[in-house]
Amino acid sequence: MGRVIRGQRKGAGGIFKSHTKHRKGAAKHRTLDYAERHGFIKGVVKEIIHDPGRGAPLARVHFRNPYKYKVDKELFVAPEGIYTGQFLYCGKKAKLTVGNVLPIGEMPEGTIICNVEEKIGDRGALARTSGRYATVSAHKDDGRTQLKLPSGKKKLVNSRCRAMIGIVAGGGRVEKPLLKAGNAYHKYKAKRNAWPKVRGVAMNPVDHPHGGGNHQHIGHPSTVRRDAPAGQKVGLIAARRTGRLRGTRKIYD
Repeated sequence: MGRVIRGQRKGAGGIFKSHTKHRKGAAKHRTLDYAERHGFIKGVVKEIIHDPGRGAPLARVHFRNPYKYKVDKELFVAPEGIYTGQFLYCGKKAKLTVGNVLPIGEMPEGTIICNVEEKIGDRGALARTSGRYATVSAHKDDGRTQLKLPSGKKKLVNSRCRAMIGIVAGGGRVEKPLLKAGNAYHKYKAKRNAWPKVRGVAMNPVDHPHGGGNHQHIGHPSTVRRDAPAGQKVGLIAARRTGRLRGTRKIYD
């Protein structure tokens, strides 16, 4: 029996836990309330901030609480083009302008949106990373809306799910090369212990299923079945296909 491999150790947490000390908080829509379901509520963008370990900037938006004398401070994923001092409107009756949050059933087909809810009231799950967006493709008769996700995949979600108008800010981030190891070190220092990554073929047989041998080679197919035991489950897991991706990216219908 070999050693407990890296993939198994990651599940337990420990040194592999994410580095959250300096993070600003979870980026979410407002909690779904009466004001958003039937009308709209106005908020003001107080500041646009960097969140360590996240590619996209965040916007701190202040709303007046509709029920108590207090200010609700929300953290939104910042779309491209918003600025401090801008008024944002959230709700069914909000206008179709960048930064506003409204149900996708109220948007015309072809609208560019981000931070889309997958289920009603989950406060945002899809198209949240820098430069990404989803597109409203079609409204169905059964109360659902078809979206085109950043991956190119089509997805049906409830038309009452909310989304923010616009593209997530910070686009083009991956186009700039890291250039040196120090930049990769600092990038992952803010995220989690995931770098540097030692290749399995460079290890000994005790450490990894790909280890050992007089040359660095895997020695057996790199595909592995879905129900393989955890210590064996490395490589191309339950691969539908292998090899190079040829031609243009398929857009699913």
